Amino acid sequence: MTLTRKILLSIAAVVLLGNASGLVTFLSVDGWYDQLVRPPGTPPNGTFGPVWLLIYTLLGLAVALVWHQPAEVRIKRRALRLFTLQFTLNLLWTPAFFGLQRIDLALAVILPLLLTIVLNIRAFLPIHRTAAWLLLPYLLWVGYATYLNIGFLLLNGNP
Repeated sequence: MTLTRKILLSIAAVVLLGNASGLVTFLSVDGWYDQLVRPPGTPPNGTFGPVWLLIYTLLGLAVALVWHQPAEVRIKRRALRLFTLQFTLNLLWTPAFFGLQRIDLALAVILPLLLTIVLNIRAFLPIHRTAAWLLLPYLLWVGYATYLNIGFLLLNGNP
């Protein structure tokens, strides 16, 4: 399979799965979420969709670059497993926070997510440096989301 096809397939899969997980948000954003006390620096609701679309696109590109790059099978398999683990945690956060309305459970998901993103960047680095760097905006955004998650929990408890 060509690199272009891998890129298109990977971006489509990551964006589709990410957006499917995010559909839970629409069910809660006008009710429960709007009633929460927001931590300082919480962006407007309309910010999240475009940012996640960009991040999911970068994730798809990064995983395609690693998938396409010739590398030792064991190293590449570990890197792709870490990607799968961190992306699965990413997909679980939205249903925990918005679907179950469990801010504490969402925090229990996002903290290991942060760690696995760091490990994923480290695993991608020897295979494809650009792919590793493409995960940096994701790490920063999830770090920011962690601050927000903690802030929501401190300000609201688990309503």
